[in-house]
Order: sequence, then structure tokens, then C-alpha cells
Amino acid sequence: MHKIVIDSQTQSLNLLRDDELVFAAFISTSRFGLGFEIGSRKTPTGRFRIVEKIGGEAAIGTVFKGRRPIAGPVDRSAESDLITSRILWLDGLDENNANTKDRYIYIHGTNHEESIGQASSHGCIRMRDADIIELFDLVEVGALVEIVG
Repeated sequence: MHKIVIDSQTQSLNLLRDDELVFAAFISTSRFGLGFEIGSRKTPTGRFRIVEKIGGEAAIGTVFKGRRPIAGPVDRSAESDLITSRILWLDGLDENNANTKDRYIYIHGTNHEESIGQASSHGCIRMRDADIIELFDLVEVGALVEIVG
């Protein structure tokens, strides 16, 4: 079983299998900081598991709304905070992050790849499209995720 470790200080993600590093990438956590409150747009910390993988057959750059691919033209302007390519939906395992699934906190691709490496998301963990696709293909539903501050 794999484990993903996300470090909000270094804006990095490491995928481990039996304590061996198998994948690493830069990410973006929330520009609003870390926290658990509904509507706060903060990235939660603690222990999680991947509860669902969405978009496995989608083309790179596919935009999702409500966890479904959008057909037709999409506004990709700088103001848009799009969920692209793949979604790994997180479920909290600790008392303080138990609302994570209900907050729709994901690891997902973004149309703001230039901001990867900086805290700039709206609560989710953003990745470059190529990186989220690679990670998606390596992990399984049920894989553990730890987000540290």
C-alpha cells in the first residue's frame, strides 16, 4: 500500500511505498492557510485516505465540475480555479478533519500550473496535470495521505 506525504511548508508531495520514495512533485496548498472549518477554503492537515479516484480515462487538461467532465468550451482565464485532468478525493481519518470529504477536498490538476510551489489554492492540493496523472496511475483507493504543516 502507498502513502502520500504532503508538506505545506515546502509545497511538496512524496509518494512512498514501504518507506521507499517512488514519486515526488511540487504542489500548491491553500493561500488561506491550514484549517478544518467548512467554507474556510483552508487545507486540512492530519491523516486521510483516498476515498475515490475520478477521471482515469479523461484526456489531459479535461475540466471537471461536480466531479464530472465538462463538455464544450471552458473559461480558462486567470480568475478561474479549475479542477483538471484527475481527482483524488480525500476522506479525513482524524476527529478534527473528519469533514474533509464533505468539504470536497481533493488532490487535482489545475489551470494555474505557474503557481505550483506556492500556497495558492482554494483548499485543495493542486498539481501540474502531468504530475496528477502520474500520481493517479500509481496510487490505489484506500492509500493513506498525510498532510503536515
